[in-house]
Amino acid sequence: MEVNTNVHVESARIQKQIEDHLGMEGSQLLFDFRPMDDKMRLDLITVNPRHHQSFLFHTETGYDRIDALRKMLDYVRQARDQESSFTIQWMAKGERELNTSYFRATNMYDALDKLYYGRDINTITVFSVVLNPVS
Repeated sequence: MEVNTNVHVESARIQKQIEDHLGMEGSQLLFDFRPMDDKMRLDLITVNPRHHQSFLFHTETGYDRIDALRKMLDYVRQARDQESSFTIQWMAKGERELNTSYFRATNMYDALDKLYYGRDINTITVFSVVLNPVS
């Protein structure tokens, strides 16, 4: 029982480090774990408090929850150096407001995959995808 408790404590500790590094509250980040073959997949999902839409931030795979969380923490600490910044302007079906969202991704298609994560492609209309200049 002691080991199981330590796993949960360690999971909570690493999740808090990820939240702190990203400057986001727990209600804005979802840690979605899914077993895949003999590994654990972690999808880190952000929830925008203004328009209440969720997007994929990043996916990591580890041999267990802790390993996946440690890899995610490494990613959030280094993402700015490894990936490009994209701005996507989009509108949800049935709404009149144009939204702007920002993604770190390896390319435009990866950014769009993060935008469409977990939803039908027909629920959002994309107006522009822009690769932001390096600062």
